[in-house]
Amino acid sequence: MIDETDDRRSRLGELARLFGKLGVIAFGGPAAHIAMTHDEVVVRRRWISNQDFLDLIGVTNLIPGPNSTEMTMHIGRVRAGGRGLIVAGASFILPAAAIVLAFAVAYVRYGQTPSGQAVLYGVKPVVVAIIGQALIKLGRTALKTSVLQWAVCAAALGAYLWGANEIAILLAGALVVFTWRTVRSTDGPTAVVGILFAAESARSLGLARIFAVFAKIGAVLYGSGYVLLAFLRSDLVTRMDVLTNQQLLDAVAIGQFTPGPLFTTATFIGYLLAGVPGAAVATIGIFLPAFCFVAAIGPFVERLRTWTWTAALLDGVNAAAVGLMAGVLAELAGDALVDPFAVGVLVVTALLLWRTSLNSAWLVLAGAAVGIGATLAGLV
Repeated sequence: MIDETDDRRSRLGELARLFGKLGVIAFGGPAAHIAMTHDEVVVRRRWISNQDFLDLIGVTNLIPGPNSTEMTMHIGRVRAGGRGLIVAGASFILPAAAIVLAFAVAYVRYGQTPSGQAVLYGVKPVVVAIIGQALIKLGRTALKTSVLQWAVCAAALGAYLWGANEIAILLAGALVVFTWRTVRSTDGPTAVVGILFAAESARSLGLARIFAVFAKIGAVLYGSGYVLLAFLRSDLVTRMDVLTNQQLLDAVAIGQFTPGPLFTTATFIGYLLAGVPGAAVATIGIFLPAFCFVAAIGPFVERLRTWTWTAALLDGVNAAAVGLMAGVLAELAGDALVDPFAVGVLVVTALLLWRTSLNSAWLVLAGAAVGIGATLAGLV
């Protein structure tokens, strides 16, 4: 008979090995991460059933945070309880964060040299195309044929470009759809939602403030990881003026061709703001809420899926998130498409995304090579 302690340790070791591996090789964004996780835990290891896996996907869409990372935590909790949740999540995050940190160190040292600029010159249009493709795919799912959700999306885009707070935009989107469905139904509950938010303008941030900024983002961010861009730009570029649009776009470029969760962009930005300590507190800050949410909501997965009011809130949040993503895409495109050659890179990337199944990581690496080649050839 297998000792219970030995069995628990064995399961924790399995989780650490599996998600540590995925943290190193899982390129392609949240959808790709989830597909790879499904293959490993449902098809190959048979830890959970296909239906259970689908239930966990549904729950991650009801809570803030990075969906694919929260999936690893949910599976860890199912497999080995609370310790499994921590081990699985940390094993997925830490290798990716370490890789991003290495790129951040190289960026600070070489990013302003001609070779570094050449790489990023080719990568940026590719990133814009990848975000555009994600926006189209997510828009199809989030908006469907609902006139109300299209209206929420359009209003969110307008509000974002006007300068409204992104948290307020998401909450408003959720409440509009929730209220509409509640009015049309007799079984919807009454909801009161409040948020206290404070921002300040500063040229430099202490570690405590860096942690607070990223913890706030991790606690309220719904939708795709790409919505992270809107929050980062609003807080660090517009309000606090400690990051430039150029640095933000560079951070996104690094995040695209490194494996693991896109939220490790926080590691990169934290390093730019305060070195290795900044990278550490930013990473902990943005991921800590996800650990808390999964621990709290995990035992109630099936019950949450049956509540119509949570579905209504989610639909509203997703519609508003698509609008935010469209606004961010427009702003980042302005920074990336600086000449006809960059526009050409964008067009070619868009065609490849449309007509092939190439992993986005390969496209980003190709963009880097094209940027270096074009610079050496004197084309730009």
